[in-house]
Amino acid sequence: MTDRDDNEASTPALDWLFGLQRFGVKPGLERARALLTALELPAPGTQVVLVAGTNGKGTVTRLVSAALTAAGNVTGSFFSPHLERVGERARIDGEDSATAAMESAVANVRPAAEELGCTFFEVAVAAALYRFREAGANWVVMECGMGGRYDATNVLDPVLSAVTGVALDHQTVLGSTIAAIAVDKAGVLREGVPAVTGADGDALEVIEQAAGQVGAPLLALGRDFVTDVHHSGWDGLRLTVSPTSGPVVGLPLTLSTPLVGSHQAANVAVAAVSAMRLGVSHGAIIDAFSTTRLPGRLERFDLDRAWVLDGAHNRQAAQALAASVAALGPPPAALVLGVSADKDVAGVLAPLVDMGVTIVATRASNSPRALQPGVIADIARALGTGEVHEEEGPRQALEKARRLTSEGDLVLVAGSLFLVGEVRTLLRGASPEGRSRWQ
Repeated sequence: MTDRDDNEASTPALDWLFGLQRFGVKPGLERARALLTALELPAPGTQVVLVAGTNGKGTVTRLVSAALTAAGNVTGSFFSPHLERVGERARIDGEDSATAAMESAVANVRPAAEELGCTFFEVAVAAALYRFREAGANWVVMECGMGGRYDATNVLDPVLSAVTGVALDHQTVLGSTIAAIAVDKAGVLREGVPAVTGADGDALEVIEQAAGQVGAPLLALGRDFVTDVHHSGWDGLRLTVSPTSGPVVGLPLTLSTPLVGSHQAANVAVAAVSAMRLGVSHGAIIDAFSTTRLPGRLERFDLDRAWVLDGAHNRQAAQALAASVAALGPPPAALVLGVSADKDVAGVLAPLVDMGVTIVATRASNSPRALQPGVIADIARALGTGEVHEEEGPRQALEKARRLTSEGDLVLVAGSLFLVGEVRTLLRGASPEGRSRWQ
């Protein structure tokens, strides 16, 4: 099915679903639990992996899912938000669901969801689980939303919980400190259920304490296993995951991945150790990781320019992006940036401004949450950067970047995942989904 066919299909259930975004987030797990109970989801015997964290959880979810599929399982994986098309939220054995399949899933979920007054995210989770049941998935890997403890995915009973790195993001909901946010993320831990984390510092202390309190056997990056990066380039990474002082079953393990940026080594390690704890063989992990890519994260399109897309939308992610681009080279000739209004804009901008790059401030045209380009530009100028331009939407911003650069230059597009998704659609010459996006 082509992008245009997907886009032009009649989708009243999906229209209803996306209309729920305007009602925002409602705390509590009662609705999600009642919804899944009413729909008899997930299917009996389904084994669940929960992946929480601030940055890197999409990477870990993709890799663990790919490893389970390579081991011969039918594997569903849930992601939020999607970049370009709603079917990215419910992938089966590494393939997006067709829009028609998502329309059918939401239509089947809708009656119970309306009766319970469920939110957009709660319905999205249920619709994905409905798709996985249809496909006969015996494993599902669920990327948590903004939190952990009160996230709709957390009504599920995992056989393994993973928590990636923890950073400042969504502070108005999760808390104003790393430790407070880590408390929320640690809510995915369960009594007696194995856990793996890539957290460090205060976040690791919180997760270690929580794991001890509930009796979750925890393996932690830096404490129980480490990574050694042998190669990092635009073609990807080669690294070895090794145990520290004590033995960790299955380690050491050397892996190659097309994921770009040395910061991804931590996520690859967490995913590899998670997959091993699930019983996946070395061979299946090596094969799966060698071909698994992640759209919109240091993703490069070599067209008239070298367009590099990265959804870095908090300070930690922006720091990792700036460091990776500096190490990989060449330096970017321009930066196209858009950020949601609820983000730490100065925190995102500061590491990128330090690159001394010309900035084109813009906004995702499909997101009411997007900050006005003029506000981004003012903050950039206040941070002491050089040339700053403002463009109303991504198409205009790309044209401006073309005029400011020469053929073959590297142009970085960063910030909001909504912006990155729209730019990715434009660069691929595809038709946009055409839905307003809050979540």
